[in-house]
Amino acid sequence: MGRVQLAQTKPREARCATETEQAAQEGSASLLIRGLSVYYTETCALKEVDMEVSDRSITAFIGPSGCGKSTLLRCLNRMNDTIAGARVEGEVRVSGINIYDPHVDVTAVRRMVGMVFQRPNPFAMSIYDNVAYGPRLVGATKAEVQGAVEKSLERAALWDEVKDRLKESALALSGGQQQRLCIARALAVEPRILLLDEPCSALDPVSTMRIEDLLVELKEGLTIVMVTHNMQQAARVADEVGYFYMGELIEFGRTRRIFERPTRPETESYVTGRLG
Repeated sequence: MGRVQLAQTKPREARCATETEQAAQEGSASLLIRGLSVYYTETCALKEVDMEVSDRSITAFIGPSGCGKSTLLRCLNRMNDTIAGARVEGEVRVSGINIYDPHVDVTAVRRMVGMVFQRPNPFAMSIYDNVAYGPRLVGATKAEVQGAVEKSLERAALWDEVKDRLKESALALSGGQQQRLCIARALAVEPRILLLDEPCSALDPVSTMRIEDLLVELKEGLTIVMVTHNMQQAARVADEVGYFYMGELIEFGRTRRIFERPTRPETESYVTGRLG
C-alpha cells in the first residue's frame, strides 16, 4: 500500500512526521497517557488522566453519561481537534510518539489510530468502495486496494456475506453488517489501535454478539479501546477497565478485579448498580 505523504518543512517537523508514519506502519501499539486534561472553552471535561494501555488487548471505558470517557476516546486520535473551543493539555504517546506534538502529522495519527462510531455510518457508495476509500486516499495501487478490501472484509467477518454483492450499496446492509463494514473500513489502512465508541448500542443482541466475538479475534493483532455503557459487555470482552466519573479516571485495572474487588468505593457503587 502507498505510504502516507507527510510534510517535510522544518527539520524537527519532518523528523516527527516520519517517526509517526513509521510507528503507524511498523511500531507496537503501546498507548501511554500522562496528565491529560480536556477543556471545552472554560469547562474542564477531563482532569489529568494517567493511563497505560497494554498492547494487543481490549480496554473498556465505563461510567455514567457525561463522565468524560468519550472525550478521552476522541483524544486518542485527535478527533477533538475538530471541535471549536476544545483544548487538550498533557501527552498521548503511541509507540513512543506524542501525538500532540505540534509537528506530528495528524493524518498519519488517524491512520495509525482508527475509529468506529456509535451508529453505523457507511458512505453512500458501494460496499467495495467503502472499504477501498482509505487505501485509495493514501495512494495504494489497484492491486493493493483489491487485496486490502478482501483482507479487511475477512478480518471483519463480513467477506462471506458480501463477496457476491460488492457493487451493491452499503446502505442496503443490515445494521449489524453496516457496523462490521465500518470496522472493515477502519482496518483497511492497517491501524495499530482501533477505537470504538459504544459500537453495539444501536444493534440487536445477535449482532452485538457477533461484534464482540469479532473484537476478541481482532485483538490478536490490534490494541482496542472502547467506550461502553454495558457493564456486562465490558466484563465479557475487556482485558482492562477504566471507570470514569465527573471527568476523572477513578480506577483502572484488570477487568475481573474492577468488577469483583474494586479498591475505590465510587467504583464499587457503580459496578454494583448503586450509582449510575
